[in-house]
Amino acid sequence: MELQTITQISKLFGISTRTLRYYEQIGLIQSIKKEDYAYRVYDEDTVLRLQKIIVLRKLRIPLKQIIGILMNEDNTMAINVFQQNLFEIEDEITALSTIRNIIQTLLERLHLQKDMLRLLDDESLLEIVDSLTVSKINFKEDKTMEDLNKASEKLSKLTDSDVRIVYLPPATIAAYQFEGDEPERIVGEAIRKFVRESNLLNVKPDVRHYGFNAPNPYDETGKHGYEMQVTIPDNMEVPEPLVKKHFEGGLYAAHMIPFGAFEQWEWLNEWVTNSSKYDYRGNWDGVDMFGWIEEHLNYYNHALLDNDEPEGMQLDLLIPIKERN
Repeated sequence: MELQTITQISKLFGISTRTLRYYEQIGLIQSIKKEDYAYRVYDEDTVLRLQKIIVLRKLRIPLKQIIGILMNEDNTMAINVFQQNLFEIEDEITALSTIRNIIQTLLERLHLQKDMLRLLDDESLLEIVDSLTVSKINFKEDKTMEDLNKASEKLSKLTDSDVRIVYLPPATIAAYQFEGDEPERIVGEAIRKFVRESNLLNVKPDVRHYGFNAPNPYDETGKHGYEMQVTIPDNMEVPEPLVKKHFEGGLYAAHMIPFGAFEQWEWLNEWVTNSSKYDYRGNWDGVDMFGWIEEHLNYYNHALLDNDEPEGMQLDLLIPIKERN
């Protein structure tokens, strides 16, 4: 197999380039740096390893546990992880099965009596719950990859309770964009240096931190970059290579993720696409990530750390929207 660019791998597996770069950052995969080529590429072993990672993610195995599974040559770690996750899934199945049976019983009783309020009072509901036995769900033994993909798709949807509608105010920002290898690290270091040297956290304690692919990978060359921004006072000077810009702000659909769960961009995009109340407000030219942005939550407390992307860090994924007329 020929070496694959990050864009080719992204298209092959249907995952974002940001996700691939994060997997490399935490040691899940490794890329190769070719001479006379500005971007990293991936060999056959990495592609095969990535296939394993994607299957495990579809099985809802956390990244930390995936690292443990792939680092251990024997099956002990995998057995422990699968057993732990099986217990958690069985608890979830039991809870969902109970709720399903209660709703089914309520539906049957509503056909016989019209007093829904009577059915939903504590005593009546208790009687219904006591009368139920938790049904066991039988799974087919011959689950195929197609079945797994379908199950994963059903579990990878956001509901209205998962998405917040937020207004980001217009602001003056200091921004830095870099195109090349490891763009997030390079722009992150530049922004962090500026924040510290300008004493920004004291000058502007309500600082906000945004980022997005710039340019967003769009061809087979693997060409990509990243831009980071921090809000600043209107009268603050910005040293090179940073530039001073105006952030327009506006209405956004927001969904919080733990750092690294960038596959959920597609979940949020699907929610916006199917919304009956909101329309997409961005553009589809692809150059600057369609107007989608990531906001580093709790940046005030992370900015002065040696690693400003600590374990447990959270991001808001933000897609620009507008209310339908």
